[in-house]
Amino acid sequence: MEEIYDYSKLTLKRVVVIGPESTGKSTLAASLAKHYATEWVAEYARQYVDRLDRDYKQSDLLEITKGQLASELNKEQKAKRILIYDTNLLVLKIWSDYKYGSCDPEIIKKFKEKKYDLYLLTYIDVPWEDDSQREHPKLRKFFYSAYKSELEAFNLPYVEIRGEFFKRKKESIEAIDSLVL
Repeated sequence: MEEIYDYSKLTLKRVVVIGPESTGKSTLAASLAKHYATEWVAEYARQYVDRLDRDYKQSDLLEITKGQLASELNKEQKAKRILIYDTNLLVLKIWSDYKYGSCDPEIIKKFKEKKYDLYLLTYIDVPWEDDSQREHPKLRKFFYSAYKSELEAFNLPYVEIRGEFFKRKKESIEAIDSLVL
């Protein structure tokens, strides 16, 4: 039987699910939010790109940054002691560095200003699922290494999450519980 914890006495803990494309981030984020009976912040970039009638360009990343931060603020006001983020601005930094060779300093500045308590770094050991926004099925290992390197370079707390979905969820819950209990 699963124990139920009273998270109402805790200050807001911010947990980011991060990793390469098609590693189950959105599914995991939604499932964790349900487990903790709280909110989760969807990846704003997906919504933004869906509305474009053209390919996105580097200047769009600043607009995505604004939208992501607004979404985060909205959910932070509604969350119940734990908030799950389906990615954050670190994704934009890594993506911009790769695709354009640089990242707008404003994105980096905003990323550094915002503090998160834990990152769940999703590994590439799940099958690729194609969709219209995913661009690099053969570069998941490269991007996994990029995420890990950036997390370490910024000295951010992270746990690597591997395996099939239920193992990932269990590992994630254990990591979050160790943060909040």
